[in-house]
Amino acid sequence: MGYSLKREVEKKERFVGGHRLCAGCGAGITVRAVMRALEPEDKAVVTNATGCLEVSSFLYPYTAWEDSYIHSAFENAAATCGGVEAAYNVLKKKGKIDDTFKFIVFGGDGGTYDIGFQSLSGAMERGHDMVYVCYDNEAYMNTGIQRSSSTPRFADATTSPTGKASNGKRQNKKDLSSIMVAHGIPYVAQSTFIGNFRDLHEKAHRAIYTHGPAFLNVMSPCPRGWRYPAEDMAEICRLAVETCVWPLYEVVEGEYRLSYEPKDKLPVDVFLAKQGRFKHMFAKGNEWMLELAQNYVDKKWKELLAKCN
Repeated sequence: MGYSLKREVEKKERFVGGHRLCAGCGAGITVRAVMRALEPEDKAVVTNATGCLEVSSFLYPYTAWEDSYIHSAFENAAATCGGVEAAYNVLKKKGKIDDTFKFIVFGGDGGTYDIGFQSLSGAMERGHDMVYVCYDNEAYMNTGIQRSSSTPRFADATTSPTGKASNGKRQNKKDLSSIMVAHGIPYVAQSTFIGNFRDLHEKAHRAIYTHGPAFLNVMSPCPRGWRYPAEDMAEICRLAVETCVWPLYEVVEGEYRLSYEPKDKLPVDVFLAKQGRFKHMFAKGNEWMLELAQNYVDKKWKELLAKCN
């Protein structure tokens, strides 16, 4: 069935209001979009790694989730979901379950790129029929904005601070989407919040209804960690795409497909300037940081275009 904005909007919410996520947080928007991609007749089991989303959406006895929900530790969300999916298959085979269930994991970059990476890799390699969704806010936001391997180079975080002895994080962001592609799984995609959300909705639906393991990486800005006014979130996402800092693409059965190519690719500094964590890069004498950031984005974009072509 083709995409219909009217149809998507009319679906019943499966992640409801009343949670404690910050205004301008991308995690809640990511979850709403992904859960809305489910067909109304299907049920879901959600596994959620410890993080901002978990502590804000499930405070017993209150919950923002309409589907079955499991809170797991930072490091084992994918393994937990894989175990539930395996149990479901056994019960289905024995005729003890008639309903169709889909299995979805949500984890931040800390619980995905770092602490939970071994669990994620194992679940993907074993071929569980599940979707892992990373709401990527590029740091350990829940515990104090510490840098993660998803944090971009030069970003100011509490464990990669800027000052006389440091220019922020020294390393470039890990390319986890490419690592997931290397697992040979059926579906991998990157998305974020732009326009009418069509890109995110379609990729979420494709991921959920692809047989086998799928990975969806969604840029999900954090107003506290990135230091931007809440109302600027959509603009920051747009600039991330227009500068190619966060390109939109998908990989279907190993084939790269570019989802969007900017008509006039913008310079990286217009994206960085919107965020307080990069403020030091615009100080006099730090022009070299902006140059290195631009060179890195250009290199990665050129590599992606070559894969897509």
